[in-house]
Amino acid sequence: MLRFIATRILAAIPVLLVLSVVTFGIIKAQPGDYADYLKSMLMSQGNVSDADAQKQADAYRETHGLNAPLPLQYVNWLTGIVTRFDFGDSLYYNKPVGAVVSERLSRTLLLALTCHILASAIGITLGIVAATRQYSWVDTLFGVVSFLGMTIPRFLLAIIIIYILAFKLNVQEIGSFFSAKYGGAPWSWDKFVDLVKHVWPVVFIATFGGLAYNMRVMRANLLDVLNAQYVETARAKGLPESAVIMKHAVPNALHPLIAYQGVVLPYMLSGEVEAAIVFGLPTVGPAIVGSLGVGDVWVTATFMLVLAATLLVGNIISDILLALVDPRVRLGGGT
Repeated sequence: MLRFIATRILAAIPVLLVLSVVTFGIIKAQPGDYADYLKSMLMSQGNVSDADAQKQADAYRETHGLNAPLPLQYVNWLTGIVTRFDFGDSLYYNKPVGAVVSERLSRTLLLALTCHILASAIGITLGIVAATRQYSWVDTLFGVVSFLGMTIPRFLLAIIIIYILAFKLNVQEIGSFFSAKYGGAPWSWDKFVDLVKHVWPVVFIATFGGLAYNMRVMRANLLDVLNAQYVETARAKGLPESAVIMKHAVPNALHPLIAYQGVVLPYMLSGEVEAAIVFGLPTVGPAIVGSLGVGDVWVTATFMLVLAATLLVGNIISDILLALVDPRVRLGGGT
């Protein structure tokens, strides 16, 4: 088993390296940089002439290494990460990128994990119910819910919810985690309830698409398993139908869903990112959009690299879970 885990981790390292190169190249491919943003701010808000603003922008590029060739910029950035775990300094926030990422990533991961747990628990349960009641009105209803969850764009759903909250329900505080009176208050039950009141739209949007996928996959797999020979044998032995389903059919139908865990965390993160951008929550999504807008390349590259790493970590976790459930997937049949 240890060899299996080590092999998966070693195989992920070159993939992460390639992803970092692609991510950095895509980000640097866009025209302009943070010095151009500074130039525009100097001209629009500082009443500085174009020539003087250009001189200051050129000096800023020289000081911060933005004039260096792209390969050299990438090597310096990657070397800092590998040798010192230093992701560079944010040009816009004027503090280490690690600090910018950590304060937003923790909130994002917490929301994504919450959505994942809810989507898995609800989706698998509804899938079991739909499969055991095939072609009934319950199966049809769940099928409609699944179709809507997988087809409605998450940003559109976020816009609809904002419209209802702001214009129909007259909700005043949108785009924050807490109300003003709970912002700096110590944790309490009332503060937790206030947090739920502010983040439930994002959790609902990200969970909706996830549970739709889980429900469809669970229903399809369970229907196949219920027709398997060993399930018919269990029925012939006189076992109760509930025991046949829960002890024999459901565990074998879960294998594809376990494999899906490799991509579910990035999927939930992307769902949270889309919804958070619309709602303006201080998480990863708005930070990525903001850093792209001003050319803060180190923040954008680090966020994208972290999101890519979550995909690889998720795949490793799903491989380990599959190896625990079914030893046949272990490399070479080793332990």
